Amino acid sequence: MDNTDPDAVRVFSLNCWGIRYLSKYCSQRYHMIGELLCKEKPDIVLLQEVWSEKDYLFLKKKLSCTHPYTHYFKSGVIGSGLAIFSKHRIHDTLLHRYSLNGYPYMAHHGDWFGGKAVGMAVLSLGSLTANVYVTHLHAEYNREKDSYLAHRVVQAWELQQFIRHTSAGADVVILGGDLNMHPQDLGNRLLRSYTGLRDAYAETAKFDGCEGGVTLIADNPFISQKEIFPFEKGIRIDYILFKGSSRAEIGCDSMSTTKGSVADSPFPFSDHEALTAELKLNSAQTGNDKPCKTPDSAGNLAELVDIVTEARTEVKVGLHCAERMRYTAARTGVMGLALLFLELAIAAVPWFALGAEQPFPQTSFYLLAALCFAILLTTFLLYIFYTIEIKSLQGAEDQMRLAVGSLHEKLRGFAATQPHCASMEPPEGQEPPARDPEE
Repeated sequence: MDNTDPDAVRVFSLNCWGIRYLSKYCSQRYHMIGELLCKEKPDIVLLQEVWSEKDYLFLKKKLSCTHPYTHYFKSGVIGSGLAIFSKHRIHDTLLHRYSLNGYPYMAHHGDWFGGKAVGMAVLSLGSLTANVYVTHLHAEYNREKDSYLAHRVVQAWELQQFIRHTSAGADVVILGGDLNMHPQDLGNRLLRSYTGLRDAYAETAKFDGCEGGVTLIADNPFISQKEIFPFEKGIRIDYILFKGSSRAEIGCDSMSTTKGSVADSPFPFSDHEALTAELKLNSAQTGNDKPCKTPDSAGNLAELVDIVTEARTEVKVGLHCAERMRYTAARTGVMGLALLFLELAIAAVPWFALGAEQPFPQTSFYLLAALCFAILLTTFLLYIFYTIEIKSLQGAEDQMRLAVGSLHEKLRGFAATQPHCASMEPPEGQEPPARDPEE
């Protein structure tokens, strides 16, 4: 195997919208995607919404010559929809399923059944180790009244935790996927601020694609205006993020997106636009001397405190909503139980009053009993589900509280060590300030 470090790595990311029997022209579009990847030959391919394993196996066979290393991340009822194809050897993989994934009774949205997750693959880029992540977060169906905001914030929180804790030994970190968040949304700021990941679109020296880098565009025939309202030109929710390390510097030389229409085809590759980023790699010079912290470090810490506090507030709002829904489910269940006891009491009337006839027709009686049992079963399942949601939200809120405390400690430590980093001499005629004996 060649251990020569590559000068650049091309990363491709696409939400394939591959819902069999529901997504339009699904089979034809997978053929188009396969042809595109065979032609362009990116080093790393990160795909989302490959819901059918048959479609993944089709792409695996199609790309067997150009991308011999591949992995399909399985999760949930119908799968995570995440897949990775690579020219470089995959040494290890790991999947983390998000603790919150929407609601099972919102079947028309389907996020819960997909088991949204983040998949990681450890690759070799010559002598460098690259941790490559692919993810798909919960969709935003109504921006003005977003019922899933707390879930998406928790997913972003778990995503940044997963990346931070698994990428410590990596030389290069790359994340691609459908984050379902605008660039300045809370979850996006939380992810980038905590991990230090940089946005390829914001960092690129050359861009060719839709204006503003949008990946859901109004010109796409698979997109309805309702999905992008009130943004007339479209929204940017798909990303390629990256960062280097002390061993490797990384930057984005160029980036491009598809533009809806495809030559010689009546429809595009997907309802999302595909992203391709050309990432340039350089061996970094390492040294033993670490520079002193700058005032910007304190500013970054303070900004991060504000972001985590904002995220914690949104999680608390979601927690109150979940508690209210659990209370409603419990109250409805009690009403169903009371109705069932009332029916049993009515059924017992003939036993205590000899010769009395049943006051209700048997058909109505059985239908009412079936309704009571249905109410009890449904409310019981909802109570369990909301309890799980509450536990997940409480766990995330506790983690954020600890994180805010830790960040405050770092800020205080930075303020205490700031004089030691200053290299300025005291003004002429003044003596240096006396040091604390405990320092």
